[in-house]
Amino acid sequence: MSRHRFEAYLDKVFGFSDLVNALPEGRQFPQHPWKKVFAAVFLGAAMQIPSLLQIEAECHAGALAKRIGPISDDTLGYALERQSPEPVFELSCAIARRLKRNGVLRSAWSRGLVVGAMDGIEICSSFARCCEACMEREIEHKVNGEMQTDIQYYHRIVALTLVSTPFPIPLGVRFQKNGEGEVACALALLQDLVARLGRRYLDVLVGDALYLQAPFVKEVERLGLVWGFTLKENQPELLREAEQFTQGSPTGVQAEAGREIRYWHLPEVDWPVGDRQVRVVKTVRIEPQRRVTVREKDGQRSKSKTAVTQESTNFYVTNFELGSISPLFIHQLSRSRWRIDTEVFQTLTTDCHLKHPAVHQTTALVVLTMIRFLAYTLSLLFYQRQVRSHARGKCETFHAFAKSIAYGFAILTANTS
Repeated sequence: MSRHRFEAYLDKVFGFSDLVNALPEGRQFPQHPWKKVFAAVFLGAAMQIPSLLQIEAECHAGALAKRIGPISDDTLGYALERQSPEPVFELSCAIARRLKRNGVLRSAWSRGLVVGAMDGIEICSSFARCCEACMEREIEHKVNGEMQTDIQYYHRIVALTLVSTPFPIPLGVRFQKNGEGEVACALALLQDLVARLGRRYLDVLVGDALYLQAPFVKEVERLGLVWGFTLKENQPELLREAEQFTQGSPTGVQAEAGREIRYWHLPEVDWPVGDRQVRVVKTVRIEPQRRVTVREKDGQRSKSKTAVTQESTNFYVTNFELGSISPLFIHQLSRSRWRIDTEVFQTLTTDCHLKHPAVHQTTALVVLTMIRFLAYTLSLLFYQRQVRSHARGKCETFHAFAKSIAYGFAILTANTS
């Protein structure tokens, strides 16, 4: 049978089939080998299929009938539960190494620095389904029209994603353990990635205000990384100091298309909690907007648009040595963290069904989520470098491209029938 162009690309660039074939088998007497199970789950995730039951249907009489063949959702879940997450994590690291060698991690706007964003997201919340690794909380919700308090089970994951690249590339994901904070989980993931990949794969770490904690910052610097985090009320003394010294005229003003950015630069501000000096940059973005107002006169409503000015203020803290670089570069670095939420988590949630609990067993959910992240990364890579870059005129969306993967397998199946 002819090969699908997506799989042919992965083999040509990464030797993907050989990497998958080298993954160890977690079962003693498997009816279906792990490489077949992995291929079914990986291709199902690339095709943005939400459940193992639907993957079973595609393998039985759908797009994957010839590529995979009949396999049940029970078999998929059983195999996922008995695999170790470590080899799948190492597989994603091998992909990252190849991406760096191929120059995919290069960036122009970040001055050659590789910028990674750290953030967490909640997945698979339920009042009924749980596993040994579930976190718990009491939630008040409405049942049959009446409010009641129940225990809700859920998982949280932390991901490190490269955001300086032309499109975001997840480097790794880790499940937050019960009783473990997001920052501790993020540090464990960061340490693991640096140990496996080395320092060359990350130069700058950015994140929201949650990560601006003295112990975390100390460990990030011990790993040799530059950092930049948002400053908010969780560091009241530092915020008060920054607000006090940025009351006067701004250091500079930059006009951009449709907006103006005023910025203040404080190269040395005392951070009592961290017992050190840090650099603080404050920005005020001023953007004109048209606000719709509704007026009512003589029983008739009329709408009109009024020009208003919207201001948004942000404080950023960093250890980055600017030299002759404008302080607005800190603004660019810190705001790049939004890509992990607006592009990665949003796409994985809405299109790739990240929060869909296709399996809710401790190890199975971890392995499934890792495969989903890997499928997202590689299908996005193919979409950006082989589909979008070659498109003439309007290009199909990433979601539509995922459906075209399924269509391509269906065509190959029809041609061999």
